[in-house]
Amino acid sequence: MKKILFVASECVPFVKTGGLADVVGSLPKAFSKDDYDIRVMIPNYHAIKPEYRDKMETIYYFQMDNRIYVGVKKLEYDGITYYFIDNEQYFSGLVPYYDMFQDLERFAYFSKACLSSLPLIGFRPDIIHCHDWQASLVPVYLNTVFQGDQFFRGIRTIMTIHNLRFQGTWNVGHIKWVAGLPDECFTPGRLVSPYQDTSIPQSEWNCSMLRGGLVYSDYITTVSNTYSWEIQTPNFGDGLDDILKWRHERLWGIINGIDYVEWNPATDKKIGTNYSVKNFRTKRGANKKALQAELNLPQEENALMLGLVSRLTDQKGLDLVDGIMDRLCSLNVQLVVLGTGASNYENMFRYYAWKYPGKVSANICYSDALAHKIYSSADAFLVPSAFEPCGLTQLISLRYGAVPIVHETGGLKDTVKPYNPMNNTGTGFSFAGYSSDELLGRIQHALFVYNMEREHWDQMVERGMNEDWSWNNSSKIYMDLYSRM
Repeated sequence: MKKILFVASECVPFVKTGGLADVVGSLPKAFSKDDYDIRVMIPNYHAIKPEYRDKMETIYYFQMDNRIYVGVKKLEYDGITYYFIDNEQYFSGLVPYYDMFQDLERFAYFSKACLSSLPLIGFRPDIIHCHDWQASLVPVYLNTVFQGDQFFRGIRTIMTIHNLRFQGTWNVGHIKWVAGLPDECFTPGRLVSPYQDTSIPQSEWNCSMLRGGLVYSDYITTVSNTYSWEIQTPNFGDGLDDILKWRHERLWGIINGIDYVEWNPATDKKIGTNYSVKNFRTKRGANKKALQAELNLPQEENALMLGLVSRLTDQKGLDLVDGIMDRLCSLNVQLVVLGTGASNYENMFRYYAWKYPGKVSANICYSDALAHKIYSSADAFLVPSAFEPCGLTQLISLRYGAVPIVHETGGLKDTVKPYNPMNNTGTGFSFAGYSSDELLGRIQHALFVYNMEREHWDQMVERGMNEDWSWNNSSKIYMDLYSRM
């Protein structure tokens, strides 16, 4: 039996701020329990709901480096063993993340505590699968500080990049202080760029925790094949393209999946009318009508309802949406927005909801129930991201029969097949150039097909709903990778 430990900063259902939590929560369930013992280790945030915290069992506590408290709690949930690293100094806040200066110390502690706890809790993994920069020091510690202990020799590591934009970056002086790593880790080419200007004091060198994880891990994965190639270029590499090009033979792009139990329109209890690929033509419209009534939008069947469920940030292509809003609202469309994020985008959608009350519904909040309703009601979904490592929104929209309209980048390009009217193929609409005009052009094309070629539209919906974007296929690729290691 292969023993795998996932180390991450978040995981559903315990704590979630983005798609990372969905992956860490759902991927372990896709493996056979007869062949794989996959466990998950995350911080014991105070923000975790009491319904989970009250069921945790303290299995060990100790002093790391003879001075820092580490508690380890355990919970068996939904067939998976979860460990929670407990320390009130670092994880007692009401939110999982603070500012970067504090988070560097918190997650350096977390990475070292994860390794330190393993001999004490009686679990020696064959592979430690680390997710994003918050866990990126695990491979670094494992291959330096912990190599003197026979217990750790031979443990392999995978570093998964969910979003390269976030790297755990500060100067060498601060990261050396919070991490306690040997000096060798801070030479150019390791946690420091090989192109670092060495004429300035070393303590002021720019240092990236994620770079360390990419250098010291055995394999690197990211969450789509296209993104794995994009990040080897200066435009998408965010200063790490050098190490990614150097290690390209150990870099795998594996598309994310979604939980097909949680996201299933046939059984979803959070939507008004359940439906499937067999009966969506007659049943799905009831959800659109109900959502229009709930959000005080005109109940017009022929109005193309566009959904947008997203973090409201620059990455998500919202500048393109801003550039077309007046022209968009002159069309027979309705835009339903759900999300929170940067105040300029929150206020932008509030403004357009005020300006076009029958066209735009701005829901500046997080609501899982409303998200399910939007996926089951919207005719099409906007995902115009400037870059998107994988994206889960388009996968869920395909599952629920909402046609995605996407920018051809990263996982969006890998998962949405562009509609071809000549031979009636494809599962969505896509545009290559990152511009407002191209986005508007795809929406106009979608509106035309929706109103004038409805049977082609329904066939496109059917093709999307018939695709399998569960973890079935991707987990097999991970199995191959684990076996190679």
